[in-house]
Amino acid sequence: MAESKNIILTGIRPTGALHIGHLVGALSSNVEIQNKGDYSRMYGMIADAQGLTDNFDKPEKVHENVMEVVLDMLAVGYDPNKTVMFIQSEVSELTELTFYYMNLVTVARLQRNPTVKTEISQKEKFNGGIPVGFFTYPISQAADITAFDANIIPVGEDQLPMIEQAAEIVHKFNSIYGETLVTPHAIVPKSEAAARLPGTDGNAKMSKSLNNCIYLKDSADEIAAKVKTMFTDPNHLRIEDPGNTTENPVFIYLSVFAKPEHFAAFLPEYSNYEELAAHYERGGLGDVKVKKFLNSVLQETLEPIRERRELFARDPDAVMEVLRVGTEQARAAAAETVSRVKRAMKLNYFD
Repeated sequence: MAESKNIILTGIRPTGALHIGHLVGALSSNVEIQNKGDYSRMYGMIADAQGLTDNFDKPEKVHENVMEVVLDMLAVGYDPNKTVMFIQSEVSELTELTFYYMNLVTVARLQRNPTVKTEISQKEKFNGGIPVGFFTYPISQAADITAFDANIIPVGEDQLPMIEQAAEIVHKFNSIYGETLVTPHAIVPKSEAAARLPGTDGNAKMSKSLNNCIYLKDSADEIAAKVKTMFTDPNHLRIEDPGNTTENPVFIYLSVFAKPEHFAAFLPEYSNYEELAAHYERGGLGDVKVKKFLNSVLQETLEPIRERRELFARDPDAVMEVLRVGTEQARAAAAETVSRVKRAMKLNYFD
């Protein structure tokens, strides 16, 4: 069998410890891709420089969160022998490519990028005005992708406009300077619920600032307490009342995490999620019972992740060595791309 030509790039911004929304939205599918092995190389980037675009006044926060993120990545199954794990800011070639690509994108095009528009609309994030670094985020992301000739980019749906703009930059560059860069293609999670897991309070998004996350490093007691106070159906006041499952975080979580073996072990009167949801919808099933089941499911799912994380955390020097080795490999690959780009742009004066 011929070796796959696919090169995969995944990226995580170190803005805090990772939660179960990250697990189902990106981490699990990335590990699945990694373990299938249908690629020539896979990269896992910790995007600390991008993390600074809206945390530029909190460098210590981003610095500390690099370790938090890499521990979570290793705990869920990222394997340094299969995925090149590296720190973005330590690969200076990415900054150089960003500089070159800036000439290929207009201000108007950046303003039309839906992802940028959405983030900018949250004005509380930018009390002092929008930093240029944040505004040009799509160009920086194009540099991250093209530096490694990555053609497969696993992302959430909200990031699709970023990959589309990266592809535009590649097309523009190649049309001007000749075929040099590889066009990226996005892949998104198959499950709609997994693509955007709501917060425990029913908010559309998990957010540390909203205190509505279940983190991968949470203790068993912390998980139980958070599940106990989860938002459900406000109209399901009595057990006999019909309940809503489609906008109910407890049932959304169960639709993602509960497997047949969980029902057999913890709630054998139901064989699958569909039977449980149907009972709740017609009435006669209380929230307390469902939450107890969800707690059991999450405890069994997250316990091995938490144990692996604690094991890796005991040797931070070994964890940093993983990043050091991966960063050296990433820098070498990016340097080859920069050399190719400069030749195409006639900037290779001393070759």
